[in-house]
Amino acid sequence: MTDLVKLPKTAVFGAANGVMFMTFFGALWASIGIIGSHGLGAPWLLVLSVVVTLILLIGAISLFGKARNMNNAFIPKVSEHWKKINRKFGLIFGLEGLAIFITSVICNIINHFEVFFPIMAIIVGIHFFPLAKLFRENFYYGTGGVLCILGVITFLLPTNVTVSNVTLIATSTFIGFGSALTLWLTGLRIWITMLKQLKQI
Repeated sequence: MTDLVKLPKTAVFGAANGVMFMTFFGALWASIGIIGSHGLGAPWLLVLSVVVTLILLIGAISLFGKARNMNNAFIPKVSEHWKKINRKFGLIFGLEGLAIFITSVICNIINHFEVFFPIMAIIVGIHFFPLAKLFRENFYYGTGGVLCILGVITFLLPTNVTVSNVTLIATSTFIGFGSALTLWLTGLRIWITMLKQLKQI
């Protein structure tokens, strides 16, 4: 038996955390879209957001449960490999948070907070590129690319648009729902991929 035959608990916990992150931040982005829509599509946009969030939350919890029930033999080499990955993930996530914080401060200082959300989407998108290499998951390149494109497109949109006599914040609505959908699909991908790997054990 080779060292990588068995899937370690840390890998399953990592996937569960990934789904949880995508669920939580997807919900945050969706809330930005809902607020920007100024009630257009209410209450269905909120209902849809809650339903998707709950489904992915159940997926994350189920993966946590599967990880806890695993009884893998301790393989030092595999365990250390995943510990290094988790440490690098923490560093990348921390740098992302720092970049977002600095951006928010600068946007407030120059009194142009309207550009914060598209810049934040680009920052989040960029952070997926090192994650793709770290986890050897090419799908993350797509996630990062889409988020960056959404951020750039948002700069080109008018701030306000009137639809059905409702004046909505077009930039917030677009970047909010676009980013939420991207992260939710990524979370779903992580969940399904891990379930397939667990079935092979």
